[in-house]
Amino acid sequence: MRLLWPAVLVLVTSCGATEGGTLPVVTGTFGTRPVVSIPRGKPGRLPRMAVLSTGSGRRTVPGDVVLADVEIRRWTDNTPHLNTYDANQPATVVFDGRRVPDAWSQVLIGQPAGSRVLLVGPAAQVLGPDMDPGGMGAAETLVAVFDVLGGYPPDARLVGRPLPAVPADLTPMTPPRTLIGGSGAEVRDGAKVIVQYVAAAWPSRAAVDSSYRRGGPSAFTLAPGAVPPGWLTGLRGQRVGARVTFGSPMSGYPEGTGGPRLYVIDILDAI
Repeated sequence: MRLLWPAVLVLVTSCGATEGGTLPVVTGTFGTRPVVSIPRGKPGRLPRMAVLSTGSGRRTVPGDVVLADVEIRRWTDNTPHLNTYDANQPATVVFDGRRVPDAWSQVLIGQPAGSRVLLVGPAAQVLGPDMDPGGMGAAETLVAVFDVLGGYPPDARLVGRPLPAVPADLTPMTPPRTLIGGSGAEVRDGAKVIVQYVAAAWPSRAAVDSSYRRGGPSAFTLAPGAVPPGWLTGLRGQRVGARVTFGSPMSGYPEGTGGPRLYVIDILDAI
């Protein structure tokens, strides 16, 4: 499973409308934190979206797990409310009937991977699932810019391979070991990696976290502090399509605090 992820130059968009209001100007390249300029005009009352640039990857479809970076800012003073770029943790949106704003469905479904999309509307419709409103009113206008990393089926896996299982000889001190070799792009420091994984506790070997159990693939930035201990050395230099296993003597993100961990990770994509 491999998509092409070119660096797309964002088209600067500024349009006016008597009913819909004006739209912000967004500059920057796909995959980098956008620069948003808010116009002086009124924002309008209804949610509006604009495709700022179109990617060349697979289009997202209903039922996908959509992975995207997002920047959300207040219209009134252009202050940031949330961004996943600095946090190195793209948003994971599961379109499986759970509560997801209709505006997010319209923005994220049907877009090719690699696209940048703008959404302007009231907070009640722009804030994603389980997002903290931070004391703002439901009618306050927000500006959201999405970089669509891709959409994946919830059970996405290495083609023709069984679900990952923790090897019987794996311990917290086991160095990275490739169980299945990949033939795709090399995973480099700073890349966003799309993975399915299983994490088990030590010494019980009981599964304590699983992307399959949580709804589907997850995206992580391969950077210090953005992935659990051991992932940097475990994934660096691997190739898309690989299955790698290793132990970690320390606990960490994403499954929370605890003891040592054992990991089996399928690398579905790298951006």
